Amino acid sequence: MPSLLLDNYSISVDSMMKESGDRSFPIWLLVNPKYPTDVLNIWNPIMYEIQDKVYRKLHARINSRNIYIKNAVSNIGRVSNTSNESEANNNIAMLKKSVSEYQPKLIITFGTITTEFVRRVLDTRLEKEPNYWSTSNLGDEFERSIANFDITQTNWIPLNRRTMRATTSIKDWEEGKGHYHDVATKIADLFIENKDSLKIWI
Repeated sequence: MPSLLLDNYSISVDSMMKESGDRSFPIWLLVNPKYPTDVLNIWNPIMYEIQDKVYRKLHARINSRNIYIKNAVSNIGRVSNTSNESEANNNIAMLKKSVSEYQPKLIITFGTITTEFVRRVLDTRLEKEPNYWSTSNLGDEFERSIANFDITQTNWIPLNRRTMRATTSIKDWEEGKGHYHDVATKIADLFIENKDSLKIWI
């Protein structure tokens, strides 16, 4: 089963240009073009764990080839800066239009830039507005997003840009695997809970 899952969800960095997948698919990934390998190094291990848990529970698989992947922006300025460059504003306006038109159920972001980008796209107001995004408050926002998931609207789930490299120690590698497993389990539980409302299955 694992090899089948790997064949199904694996996304080639070479094949991902500015965007790939199906905009009408309920799951979107927003990637910083400076870090195109985030899909390979962060999302793919998480998706593998999600597919594994979903299959064990539902005997179904997510059609991950249709997941919509789009390059966001590589520079949006400080979180507290409301006078953004026109290019960033145009990108926000265009994505806002796409979200309104296609109404994805879940937008997943990687790291600080795409997180702030989507926060502005969705006009999300946080209980405590950060001056900047960090590993700590991104983690807090991830937990809040999981807890407040609402299948009737577009949800945003931010992920830390935490990657496992060949040069990392065994301890760091194990911690990284544990992190991916924890994130994947929480996202998989959302998919399982809302299985009848999500058109994501093969």
